[in-house]
Amino acid sequence: MEQVMAMLKGKIVLITGASSGIGAETARRLARKGAVPVLTGRNAGRLEQVVKEIGNDCAFYILDVTNQAQVEETVGRVIARYGRIDVLLNNAGFGRFEPFADAPLRHFEEMMDTNYMGVVRCTKAVLPYMTARGEGHIVNVASMAGKIATPKSTGYSASKHAVLGLTNALRMELRGSGIAVSAVNPGPIDTPFFEQADPGGQYVNNVRWLMMTPERVADEIVRVIERRKAEKDLPGIAAAGIRLYQLFPRLADRLAGRWLNRK
Repeated sequence: MEQVMAMLKGKIVLITGASSGIGAETARRLARKGAVPVLTGRNAGRLEQVVKEIGNDCAFYILDVTNQAQVEETVGRVIARYGRIDVLLNNAGFGRFEPFADAPLRHFEEMMDTNYMGVVRCTKAVLPYMTARGEGHIVNVASMAGKIATPKSTGYSASKHAVLGLTNALRMELRGSGIAVSAVNPGPIDTPFFEQADPGGQYVNNVRWLMMTPERVADEIVRVIERRKAEKDLPGIAAAGIRLYQLFPRLADRLAGRWLNRK
């Protein structure tokens, strides 16, 4: 444990989508282990509250990951203040659960712009600094939805599939560079995410037994950072289901299709 804490001590960790949920919880846990979380998001009040709670040399910046100029400016400000970014945690994202036929095109565009292109923009902005130093870690929060697409999540699942495709390809490109690339793929989490994704609460009620707390997911993200692990699927029962689905997709569709359609 002491060795792990020493590895994290003083590490500058830039976190997107950090005003609440797993972004904020991960920041708290990293700070306890000696890292310096740098929080970004669109809600200044919530970000300021979390930063005050954490203390240390922690800071926050207002950032909309769909704004290219703002991404570049924010990364530049972080580099100017701290001199480096050791870990980029791409966590910003949102979802909408709705039938494909009813979903307007702008919902697909908005989810792809935030969930996928947000990762691209932030990674593009940070990677040159990591490359110059020959070290770093990029951690992308994807989703189980990026591995098993479910009904009424066509836009969200597609955006998370894109994140996983990017993550896997970039990991291979950067092999040997000193820069690790990881994916964290959680199932449903009890966060404000569902206020927009599932305003009626039907999906939440149906999967409540499977839901994880933000604290649990944040713990797993910290472990991925500590161990530079390539990928983490959670919870365990869902990870086992993923493996079964990949081996027998048609059988899994028949057996689990009704349950997966409970949004």
